Amino acid sequence: MILDVFRMNDKVAIVTGASRGIGRGSAIALAEAGADVVLAARRADVLEEAAKEVRARGRRALVVPTDVTAGAELDRLLARTLEEFGRLDVLVNNAGGYPPRIAVALSDEEMMESYQFNVVSALHLSRSAAPHLARTRGAIVNISSAMSHCVDTGFVAYGAAKAALNHMTRLLAHEWAPRVRVNALAVGATMTDALEAFVGAGDMLDKMTAKTPMGRLATPEDIAASVLFLASPASSWITGKILEVDGGASASTWPYPMPGGLEDIP
Repeated sequence: MILDVFRMNDKVAIVTGASRGIGRGSAIALAEAGADVVLAARRADVLEEAAKEVRARGRRALVVPTDVTAGAELDRLLARTLEEFGRLDVLVNNAGGYPPRIAVALSDEEMMESYQFNVVSALHLSRSAAPHLARTRGAIVNISSAMSHCVDTGFVAYGAAKAALNHMTRLLAHEWAPRVRVNALAVGATMTDALEAFVGAGDMLDKMTAKTPMGRLATPEDIAASVLFLASPASSWITGKILEVDGGASASTWPYPMPGGLEDIP
């Protein structure tokens, strides 16, 4: 049966940024497909709420509070996973992000922070997990962004970091094939809790929707379905690819034009 290749029975997955949004949705999707899930994010209380959803689907959930920008905490996350389950089949590097800031106001330190959060953390955990994933012919799914290839004012730190994550995905896939598959999702605007709070007032949601050919923003479940595809045997012949999950948008859907900061230069 073709649906069997989407099953993750008794697999073990780590999901970072698993307390809310895409990470939470991905953890639940993997559990529904049969996987046990290790949930990592900073807040233990919110992680426990997500873990209840995993357990409600009959799967085991391990909560490991983690700051992904700290290498020692990533090492502890992997160690706790192996201690609890003895194996690793899937790593979802979902934690990331950075607020909009125009380039002329962006400090070197802020640029480094964005790379640490979006790229270095994913590399550290992927590198550490790779030998264990190789034993299970496992998969890495990196959560990137449509801003990795779209342009808009204010997204130098975030967009450049996600573009680096994309090419790191390709490079790691080449180095680790055929033992470990590495792919990424270039995600468009998704109605997470954070975005919902941001677009709650005014006409921001309407503007973003109007720029999206599919006529709506993504839900976390939309993205989680693609995570499951890339994590499961259904994509066993796919590696080194960036799957665009963006509702058909070919340009930025950010609704607020920002001045670049050079307009008043004579």
